[in-house]
Amino acid sequence: MSNKIIALVASCVIIAGVARAATGTPANGPESDSQVARKVRKELVTLPFYGVFDNLAFDVKGDTVTLYGQVIRPVTKKDAEHRVKKIRGVGRVINNIEVLPLSPFDDSIRRRTLRTLANTGGLFRYFLGANPSIHIIVKNGRVTLEGVVANQGDRDLAYIAANGVSEVFGVTNNLRVENSSAR
Repeated sequence: MSNKIIALVASCVIIAGVARAATGTPANGPESDSQVARKVRKELVTLPFYGVFDNLAFDVKGDTVTLYGQVIRPVTKKDAEHRVKKIRGVGRVINNIEVLPLSPFDDSIRRRTLRTLANTGGLFRYFLGANPSIHIIVKNGRVTLEGVVANQGDRDLAYIAANGVSEVFGVTNNLRVENSSAR
């Protein structure tokens, strides 16, 4: 009976090892850059205070993760660094996230730009859900649009709408068009 149990346990261990090898996840080895990047992305988009007025980006090189972007709350910057440091395979985090200055003027522009974009054409769909596709960054009266849209027409429409918001000094359109060949 004990030989059967030992054989059963051994075969389970072998099957688990084969399954782990097939999925590409090492048992105790180092994480690949793409695995770390996937985990970093998940941690950043699930931050509790990350929203439409924040923009986060990162770069993975070996065990070093560099964080970039702009946020409206200092706690978002700290939380991002704290969460990324906990990821297996990350040895060092360089936090280059900029905390935008407190400004009632910029806050007003943020709200009006969001309202204008959400009420323009079919752009409202980019603001649905917990993680909007378009992020609106406002610093000293200047608006930067970040994120991904479905087509060039939506990219242009967002730019035109943001330019129409009163008291905006300028608009930078960094929206990327979703890769249509990936559908």
